[in-house]
Amino acid sequence: MPVIVAPRGPDSYLTAERRRREMEMLADGAQVDLLVIGGGVTGAGVALDAVTRGLSVALLERRDLAHGTSRWSSKLIHGGLRYLARGQFDVAWESARERSALAGLIAPHLIRALPQLIPVRGGSARTGLMEAGIRVGDAMRALSGTSRRRLPVMRRIGAAEARLWAPSLSQDGLRGAILSWDAQLEDDARLVVALARTAAAHGARVITYCEVTEVRDGGARVRDVRSGDRFDVAASHVVNATGVWAGGLAPQVPLKPSRGSHLLVPAARLGRPRVMLNVPHPEHLGRFVFALPRPDGLVMLGLTDEPIEPGMIPDAPAVPAEDEAFLLSSLSAALDVNLSSSDVVGCFAGLRPLLAGQAGSTADLSRRHAVIEDPDSRLITVVGGKLTTYRRMAETAVDRVAARQRTPLTRCRTRSVQLVGAPAPGRSGACAGEPEGVRRRFGTEAEELLALAADRPELRQPVIPGTDVLAIEWQAAVQREGALTLDDVLDRRCRLGLVPAWRVEAEQAAAHLLPELTPGVAGDQATASGQAPASDQATASAGR
Repeated sequence: MPVIVAPRGPDSYLTAERRRREMEMLADGAQVDLLVIGGGVTGAGVALDAVTRGLSVALLERRDLAHGTSRWSSKLIHGGLRYLARGQFDVAWESARERSALAGLIAPHLIRALPQLIPVRGGSARTGLMEAGIRVGDAMRALSGTSRRRLPVMRRIGAAEARLWAPSLSQDGLRGAILSWDAQLEDDARLVVALARTAAAHGARVITYCEVTEVRDGGARVRDVRSGDRFDVAASHVVNATGVWAGGLAPQVPLKPSRGSHLLVPAARLGRPRVMLNVPHPEHLGRFVFALPRPDGLVMLGLTDEPIEPGMIPDAPAVPAEDEAFLLSSLSAALDVNLSSSDVVGCFAGLRPLLAGQAGSTADLSRRHAVIEDPDSRLITVVGGKLTTYRRMAETAVDRVAARQRTPLTRCRTRSVQLVGAPAPGRSGACAGEPEGVRRRFGTEAEELLALAADRPELRQPVIPGTDVLAIEWQAAVQREGALTLDDVLDRRCRLGLVPAWRVEAEQAAAHLLPELTPGVAGDQATASGQAPASDQATASAGR
């Protein structure tokens, strides 16, 4: 199938004016073939899949793009050693194929190779099993089309080399390590924004801050969260892609959500590691606690897997004290530094929309996805899965829509559809002199953005000292990426909100750089809901 190159230009821009215009069209009775509910990675993926098959599409999100689970992941596009350890070869193979498509063509600018290290302390059958699993993963990598140059094969290394990769690794009993490679995502929220913009470039209506309050035969009842206005949207088919919130529209869907907590610590505290350190979980084969270096000078610690009540699902889950203590103690046991709460500069938790099963814990539940159709309302709900397999989940959901169509649809095309910012096949897309951070986040758009700031040097400067986010990126968030509030910019476009201290400085800078968004930011949501919402970071940091 021929490659559909990444769109460029205003057709992909998500602006406040475009939102107003397209919402008015829906309110005036314009019918669409497919209404997608949910602006996370799955919903945006469904919208792109459907519109590139020829369907007219509207995507409605009650908050901002990637407001929910899709911004709280571990930022990995991985093959899934954990699934191999449980014998879920189909899930691991699907992950390997989707990783290959994402890193090779769909969004290579957002994905980079990630070295991973598992310390070996004494010979054991468990070490042998992990090594065998990684070799199977390497075989799947090769079969999926990912070259050794992009993701090298596993190898055993000595203790001295292991300490070069991870300087804080404890030498006590260290015999060496297993070094393997996977893929790291620049940012999950940026992937969602790129998907939404690409869908918009192909003709989808992407409307945030518009809540579906009821699914009806022939469409849905919705509410403009910003104005409070209510109206009906006419649609031939409706897909519910709201993740852990799916039960609000489809109570029959059997969900068993789980919480995955993450901590952020300065990279200097761990000797500035150049590798993702994986410490095997003592009670679960194939599960690890990890320390993952980020390009912003931080190391992300994760990951917990704790069940939560399906009816108790906040927008920004808190990181409980027990999750923090578990992560700090588990990693400290493998290091020569003793991490404590004073080292934590930020934290966040994500919720996994797992399908309920017979297993005793959420850690044992499969990451397979499912498409469930309500026989009465004909609402199609897609749940389960994971970030890496969003494209396959979307394909399955739209296949179900296609099966209903009297006019046959074309087959799924998204394996060959590039996202906004992706370089042309065979090209790097990088230009000399571009700041690395802007290039990582915007790909081929980086050159254009920097050219727009050529006569305004203040826009080429970091918004706050010590970070690599430039002021021109904030303008792009508003003018191209659908940001309507300061929270949208800080928490989902540039992610400075992950560290409370950065957020405070960024809010002060925004008074000069984004004056149109700074007055009454919380008022946008408060006016519509009748109450003042807590900031995301305050909520995410509660309980520590």
